[in-house]
Amino acid sequence: MPLLASIPSPSQGVWNLGPIPIRAYALCIVLGVIVAVWIGERRWRARGGAPGTVTDLAVWAVPFGLVGGRLYHVITDWQIYFGSGAQKRPIDALFIWEGGLGIWGAVALGALGVWIACRRRGISFTAVADTLAPGVAVAQAIGRFGNYFNQELFGGPTTLPWGLEIDPGRPGTVPGVSTYHPTFLYESLWDLALAGLLILAARRFSLRHGRVFALYIAGYTVGRFWIEGLRVDPAHHILGMRLNQWTSIVIFLGAMAYFYLSRGRTGDEPVGGVPQLGDGDGEADPAHGREQADETDLLPSDATEAGPGDPDGTEAGGEVGAVPEREAGQR
Repeated sequence: MPLLASIPSPSQGVWNLGPIPIRAYALCIVLGVIVAVWIGERRWRARGGAPGTVTDLAVWAVPFGLVGGRLYHVITDWQIYFGSGAQKRPIDALFIWEGGLGIWGAVALGALGVWIACRRRGISFTAVADTLAPGVAVAQAIGRFGNYFNQELFGGPTTLPWGLEIDPGRPGTVPGVSTYHPTFLYESLWDLALAGLLILAARRFSLRHGRVFALYIAGYTVGRFWIEGLRVDPAHHILGMRLNQWTSIVIFLGAMAYFYLSRGRTGDEPVGGVPQLGDGDGEADPAHGREQADETDLLPSDATEAGPGDPDGTEAGGEVGAVPEREAGQR
């Protein structure tokens, strides 16, 4: 049997269920969100938080993130929708299902939504951000497969055995060339590796107060800078580099500055744990008002690491609180 000489692209990315179009990109986004919430819930409970908290936060994070991602895309690629030209219709800027999401806007506004929800629940935003970071990276890895189904955001021509087959005539293609760098795959693998490193770093160094999330931002921007340089889709350039490369540099510096400046932060990060009496793994500790982490859990929280003044490995200073109350075209 001959070895695979390239990666074939899907023949279609949309299937019609009667009058309803089912888009592969949308399915990738939804699957990514589901996986991120699942991972986040397990890590949050291992940290001592109340079950269902991450699911509730997602109700705020997802719509905020979608709006933010679309806004970033429209602002940075406004010429697609506005100005003269028979093919330009401003109304298309609202058609998010046709593609066009910017990760920077999605993360920024998604984080704002989580911050609002945390304030309403009286729990620590930094604790939530650290807990969610690995799951967000995994969600991005899954979401990038939407680009694969849409044959978009690929890199330059390549003859490597994992070159991606792209139909002729798409923006960025070269006449006579059929295989290109699968940047969607590069970024997906980078995100998965980043998620694993975040978990290991958090457990090894007992990182708190948003420092895991800062590492996620810094780690993602490093990979994104390299991958962005491989892409051949139309983009704004500044001093020879793509806009998203400059954005990566700025955000990387900001994330590392926060990581350094927050190194000495201490204090409580309330997670709103609810003590429950019972037997077996996951039993709450009434003395601390938080659920004990089951070390066999998938993707356990770094909260299982014991720290100074925290002999049982739970989050120091946790408080018991009542529980009230989506690029086809990811850029």
